[in-house]
Amino acid sequence: MRVVTYILLALLLLLQYPLWLGKGSWLKVWEVGKQVEAQKQSNELTQRRNAALDAEVRDLKRGTDALEERARSELGMVRQGEMFFQVVGGDGAATASGVAAATPPTGKIK
Repeated sequence: MRVVTYILLALLLLLQYPLWLGKGSWLKVWEVGKQVEAQKQSNELTQRRNAALDAEVRDLKRGTDALEERARSELGMVRQGEMFFQVVGGDGAATASGVAAATPPTGKIK
């Protein structure tokens, strides 16, 4: 009787092995579930970024305001006849008595 008990116990353990440690085990399913959640978050961030870039592309294709804004901020361009004042200071706060330097109308912003 004792031998039969050990044989049944060994069979039970052999049947449990794939469930806990095999190829499709609970642990691997749990790990894959965590990876799926991480990928979903990454996909959501990428979709947001793509939507923002799509909106920017549409805005650049339709109007001149976005082109002008980009030219001013990234290329440092100013309009014809416009004057640019750059305030130089250590604290970064612009005041009425701050030092200002005028650049030519077609100059670049540094």
